[in-house]
Amino acid sequence: MMAGPDLVAGRRVLFVMAVKAEYGPQLRARIAPLMTGVGPVEAAVALTAALSQMAAGDGLPELVVSLGSAGSRRLRQLGIYQVASLEYRDMDASALGFARGETPMLGLPARVELPLRIPGIDAASLATGASIVSGAAYDAVGADMVDMESFAVLRACQRFGLPLIGLRGISDGTEELAQLSDWTQYLHLVDERLAEAVDRLAQALERGELAL
Repeated sequence: MMAGPDLVAGRRVLFVMAVKAEYGPQLRARIAPLMTGVGPVEAAVALTAALSQMAAGDGLPELVVSLGSAGSRRLRQLGIYQVASLEYRDMDASALGFARGETPMLGLPARVELPLRIPGIDAASLATGASIVSGAAYDAVGADMVDMESFAVLRACQRFGLPLIGLRGISDGTEELAQLSDWTQYLHLVDERLAEAVDRLAQALERGELAL
């Protein structure tokens, strides 16, 4: 059965995550997200299909929230950040005269700002791509943090005219990744802190601090 929007402070909010490894007990007590799978292709396919079904059925959500872990070499490890801007780090059509990160003929800038902000949560830029970033690979990334789904979620939201908030917990980046456990070892702490961010989102909606 496809996950539908959660009711948060009386508003229909669709939470989107990649995999169950990031969906710990604290988040499970609060939300029932749509799981897309890993990477921009899976995220785009899964979310677009889900939103299409919602549009044809009980209706679209009022807000989409992309949440999960992220890597960063410059941000505080285990810190929670909301996404200030998004870019697609895999896209490089610079040989044709386009800025790196700009999709040809689309009309979007290489970096897209997200206007909605939850009060009390630090904001940072995020770059999405289909590769794991580790060690020296951060040298090629201009954004504060990296993930593998959020830009694809943004594009699906834009297609359906939906606002997006991104929430990311920094699970890795200070040391080079060598195995899966280097990513998963702190996900239980990321889960706890993302759950607190979801509570802040609910408070902001209750107080009318987010204009949907």
